[in-house]
Amino acid sequence: MLPCLNKTLTGMDCPGCGMQRSIVYVAQGEFEQAFFMYPAIYTLILLLASIAIFNFINYEKSTKIIIGLIYVNAAIIIVNY
Repeated sequence: MLPCLNKTLTGMDCPGCGMQRSIVYVAQGEFEQAFFMYPAIYTLILLLASIAIFNFINYEKSTKIIIGLIYVNAAIIIVNY
């Protein structure tokens, strides 16, 4: 795992701390542990998947959906931080 530069320098967790371990837990199939490690992991996966899908499919409300998912992710990350 890559060390968190913010935590190394300041000793404080950053809003992204736990994301790498959470991705590893998802890849290993440990979904509950992934959520407890980083609660925004599933909404981030949904956001990235929707961005990838909307690059290939032209949908008129895709921008609103992506912006909404960005706000939801930001809120989850801020509340968790």
